[in-house]
Amino acid sequence: MELTIEDVRAASEIVRRHLPPTPMWSYPVLDATAGATVLVKHENTQPTGAFKVRGGLVLIAALGGRPTVTYSTGNHAQSMAYASHIAGAACTVVMPAGAHPAKAAAVAAWGAEVILTGATLADAEAHATEVAASTGAQLVSPGDTPSLIAGVGTLYLEILEARPDLDAIVVPVGSGSGAAAATIVSRALSPDCAVLGVQSAASPAAHDAWRAGTPATRPSRTRVEGLATGRSFDLTQRYLRASLTDFLLVTDEQIADAQRLLATRAHTLAEGAGAAPLAAVLTHPDRFAGKEVAVVCTGGNASAGELALLSHPPTR
Repeated sequence: MELTIEDVRAASEIVRRHLPPTPMWSYPVLDATAGATVLVKHENTQPTGAFKVRGGLVLIAALGGRPTVTYSTGNHAQSMAYASHIAGAACTVVMPAGAHPAKAAAVAAWGAEVILTGATLADAEAHATEVAASTGAQLVSPGDTPSLIAGVGTLYLEILEARPDLDAIVVPVGSGSGAAAATIVSRALSPDCAVLGVQSAASPAAHDAWRAGTPATRPSRTRVEGLATGRSFDLTQRYLRASLTDFLLVTDEQIADAQRLLATRAHTLAEGAGAAPLAAVLTHPDRFAGKEVAVVCTGGNASAGELALLSHPPTR
């Protein structure tokens, strides 16, 4: 299935039944620090605290109530649980055993069954595959599922309908669904708008796959939960290879600095993945100087450890 802007527009009809458009604001002090006009797309204001909810709503609507099983470190899990709650459908989410307790509790609070197992997302994926095979539930990949990409594409529809003359959009990459969706929408609505992915250098699987043009598996050592993906996803990589302008890496420390800047200069609590786009802008100032850039604050589900680092940064 080749997704187009019409798929995203159809997804928008579903999303808007449940969610209003999220705000996109600029902050003069943040602009001065970045040397660019930075527009923050506030997906941290979603009811689940992250952008993934858009994709969950579209997917669950398409499945018509069929039970699902999926795997996630947090935000995709909450998306599936929330959408299943809205639709009255059964949902099982497999999370690594070390997943943050607050995120697991949030998934359970929406009515999903939570299974904690394994040390990594790959372990959770393997167990979810077994559960799907034994129960007949629909196995949902957080990256290789077209409906999820169409759903998250609605946020880029909002961005480019509001600001069609943007110079660039910077998107964090875990599974790559957001960046893939951004390329679909920008190619249709604003071909001159650059779309750049950003990933933690401590978990570079998607970045390395895009650079090499082949699938990649890499150690996932980042402390940024939303970017802790150890392999590339075939479907999202197909769109990234076709249309992504560039793919940047930043360190976990640079991401933490961007989180502090969003908190102090933009009144915004961002989880690490949500701050990664700003980290890329700040780390590559010559690339963005004087331009109008949208950075997608994909979520605000910061863990207690992240919050502690905001107020007490480590000595370097």
